[in-house]
Formats: sequence, structure tokens, C-alpha cells
Amino acid sequence: MIRPLSPYDTRLRLDALLTELALYAKELCPEAQVEASALQYEDEDGRVEVFPPCGLSEAEEERIELALCARSADLFAETGLFVPCAVLDATARATESSPPHA
Repeated sequence: MIRPLSPYDTRLRLDALLTELALYAKELCPEAQVEASALQYEDEDGRVEVFPPCGLSEAEEERIELALCARSADLFAETGLFVPCAVLDATARATESSPPHA
């Protein structure tokens, strides 16, 4: 009989998966900033966001995103943990983190 994982074991597995995806993203684009988060939203178990350097071609961004999403899908099939990945515009990130103007 297969015993279900404890919350602790699930968290360890999620942390390992997030680390693997973040390292893979850095392998695909070493200059990118990569953020991995275990915050859960709706059906997500976590997320990985990649912010490539400015000037990277759309084709290269798409290549990175497709490779990362394919690896995430493989890991979902293996673990049942859903961690979506996205390649986002670094300028949008800078705008989001800016404090509101008074």
C-alpha cells in the first residue's frame, strides 16, 4: 500500500522541484533573473518567473519559456505538483516593485 506524503514531505518535494526549475532557467539563460516562489494560488503549488535581460529576442524568450514549461509539465507528471513557469518582461517587474507616488 502506498502511503500518502505528509505535508512536510510534500514541502520538501516542492522545494526540490522549485530549485530544479530555477537552476534549469539559469542554465537556459544565465543572464536572467529567476524568482521561484512556493506561494500557492488557486491550483498552483508554486511558480517560477524568469526575467531575461533587455534586448533578448522574442524567439529566444519563447525558446526559454517552451523549454521551461516542458520541464515543468514533466515534473507535474512525475510528482503531481503544478508549478507554472513564465518568461516576463524585466521592465514590467521594475514597474510593479516601484512604490506608489504620493
